[in-house]
Amino acid sequence: MTIRIGNAPCSWGVEFADDPRNPAWRKVLKDCAEAGYTGIELGPVGFMPEDPAVLAEALDEFGLELIGGVVFRPFHDPGAWDEVMDGAVRTCKALKAHGARHFVLIDSISPRRAPTAGRPAEAEQMDDAEWTAYRDRIMTVARMGAGDYGLIPELHPHAGGFMDFEPEVERMLSQTDPDELKLCIDTGHCTYAGFDPVAFMKRHMDRITYVHFKSTDAKVKAAAIANRTGFYDACGQGIFCNLADGEVDFPGVRQVLLDAGYEGWCTIEQDCDPTLDVSPVDDARANREYLEAIGFA
Repeated sequence: MTIRIGNAPCSWGVEFADDPRNPAWRKVLKDCAEAGYTGIELGPVGFMPEDPAVLAEALDEFGLELIGGVVFRPFHDPGAWDEVMDGAVRTCKALKAHGARHFVLIDSISPRRAPTAGRPAEAEQMDDAEWTAYRDRIMTVARMGAGDYGLIPELHPHAGGFMDFEPEVERMLSQTDPDELKLCIDTGHCTYAGFDPVAFMKRHMDRITYVHFKSTDAKVKAAAIANRTGFYDACGQGIFCNLADGEVDFPGVRQVLLDAGYEGWCTIEQDCDPTLDVSPVDDARANREYLEAIGFA
């Protein structure tokens, strides 16, 4: 099993490119390298320089490889199509310029679904026509990424959006071509949504081409769900804890990957509030050391 462990700017609290609280992009690269990583995700497009020469020079300086990038845009909103396509095209161009192939598609948080994150029985569902249009928007972007840029389009379930709970993910997978849409499973978003990432991965390793490592603090998660806490507020409360301290069975995850002969990147995403008095570089180092201790290279 050849698995490489990377990290992502969201572990430094970078969720939106224009957030004035963000650390400097070069600091994130420097911290990531100092924590012992050799790969990093792009983060929200626009956070890192979109001039390929500038970013390539910095990646080389810090000994980092660009792994992939995320389109975190409102696929659920037909009126936001220009916003979705802007993020998608710019992300595709950045990934192709640096030889990265993981093109991760995430339906961003919807006001209609945010209050029921972690509450599948209460969550509002799209009607059939809305769902079909939603699915088709995702597939339009997936086909563009693969056909025009040579990327691997990967669906990523996420708390607070319309691609969150296990039945929704299963429905989307059943209605789309496995050759056109792969899966990036995020272990922490699974537990946030109330399903077991290990069991889910066992069923779908034929579709999983990329994995995000994240874990949830059971007590913080229970309180966030009970209080209908917003996603970013929950991040500020520490819902996504260090990997060794959370609910996800990472030895079990490793075994599933080993049994499937998985090769390539798995990327840590420990979403946090950039204003908190924490040390992302210390957490990044601790997470890498934990994964090494349980058998990840």
